Amino acid sequence: MKPHQEDVRHRILVAARSEFAAYGLAGARIDRIARDGRASKERLYAYFSDKSALFQAVLDLNSREFFEAVPLHPNDVAGFVGGVFDHAVHNPEHLRILTWARLDGIAYELPPGPTDHDHKLAAIRDAQAAGRIDASWNADELLTLLFSLGLARAQAPGVILHKDSPENLLRHRRAAVEAAKRLLAPTSP
Repeated sequence: MKPHQEDVRHRILVAARSEFAAYGLAGARIDRIARDGRASKERLYAYFSDKSALFQAVLDLNSREFFEAVPLHPNDVAGFVGGVFDHAVHNPEHLRILTWARLDGIAYELPPGPTDHDHKLAAIRDAQAAGRIDASWNADELLTLLFSLGLARAQAPGVILHKDSPENLLRHRRAAVEAAKRLLAPTSP
């Protein structure tokens, strides 16, 4: 793809992210996305066959950004929970879009082939093999629990995470990481 075409496509994706975060798939309007992305509707449809394909492309972009921003290291698995927490604070639109996808019954699947998700599972297995975390956990189940701990505050009723005070955010982040440490602690024989 030529640089200019990539720029237009990216502008459309950024505009679509804002639109989908605010209105979901059903409420989003292609004309607003095209206007805010400084592209014609025809150009938008040249890149994305329909609104659902555009929504999926935004989910894919969010996933790539998340996986690039939040590593999971075998030496600090609990730190991953803090990274998930931080990402939710600084990228509230990502969580909103995932919530809309769930409400609309859109099953999000990771792209085929080796992904960073696979690398995260491998890091968990490496930490288990090294005895740093409880080896009795299924790595995939544990990864789901770690995501849940990192997002727990953001999912709590009445919470608007990105509007919380820095002091409260730090306290909640520490609590999530501490909960992960306790969950991960190797069991004594």
